Amino acid sequence: MKRPFFLIYCFSALALYSCRSTIEPSNQAIQSLTPIKALLPVPRLVTPPIIDGDLSEWADRAFTDGLWDLERLQHAPWYHPGRNRLANHGETASLTKDLSARYYMAWDSLYLYLGAAVHDNKNDVTESRHAPKRWYYKDAIAWFIEAPLDTVNEVFGEGDHGFAFVIDTTRPDYGAWWRHGTADTTFLEEPLAPEAVEYVIRMNPWGESPADYMLEARIDMAKTFGQGDPAWHPPKIGDQYAMMIVHCDPDGGEYGGHLLIHGQGDPDSSWTPVQLVAEKEPIQRKER
Repeated sequence: MKRPFFLIYCFSALALYSCRSTIEPSNQAIQSLTPIKALLPVPRLVTPPIIDGDLSEWADRAFTDGLWDLERLQHAPWYHPGRNRLANHGETASLTKDLSARYYMAWDSLYLYLGAAVHDNKNDVTESRHAPKRWYYKDAIAWFIEAPLDTVNEVFGEGDHGFAFVIDTTRPDYGAWWRHGTADTTFLEEPLAPEAVEYVIRMNPWGESPADYMLEARIDMAKTFGQGDPAWHPPKIGDQYAMMIVHCDPDGGEYGGHLLIHGQGDPDSSWTPVQLVAEKEPIQRKER
């Protein structure tokens, strides 16, 4: 009569051990479960778009990962409340109306294409201690790009680039700014040369708020990436870069608010890897 109880005990112990092995994996198993940054796919454009502040020609063929605002950002793995924040000056607008945006990236044999469709509650492009390199004290969007991707942790050294666009329709000479580095110099700061960039800002594109805008830009890769790292070559499918987006929104608060998307700050080791891929077909709605 004791044998069935003994068998039940043995099976129970075995099940408990198996369950514990599942719940408490070994160090080797834990290491194998460590998240690996996914390569974000940046598609090639077959037909070059006209840079006119209208993204409709290529937005559905570009890389984009949806609407970003502070509420979504707080759930991202790179979120830190000290860096990701919005300025509060008594506004009654929701976080989404304060600042939300969709960002777009694509490429072809000559250019990197950048775009943003932004809802904002105030256009703010002045500050008390203005200097040309202080784009981060104004409404601005910057794409930080490492090209090509490497395993060296750098801070605007060789291969690191920041392309910043101040949302100022008067287009001052610092309106398109280039932060970059070389093998022996970091944080080189200068305007993007006219032959290296073309960009357009279109305000109030939806007729809803004078502070809303679309930004459309193209960067000549040979004149920028080609000057930063001798390992860079003209782009081809399969090339890997890294990127982070910095969206600045002071709303009168000087340094004010920032959203950091796909990265944690200046060190390029925190930026998210991307891969240049072939052209993308737009997502189709399905018939019922």
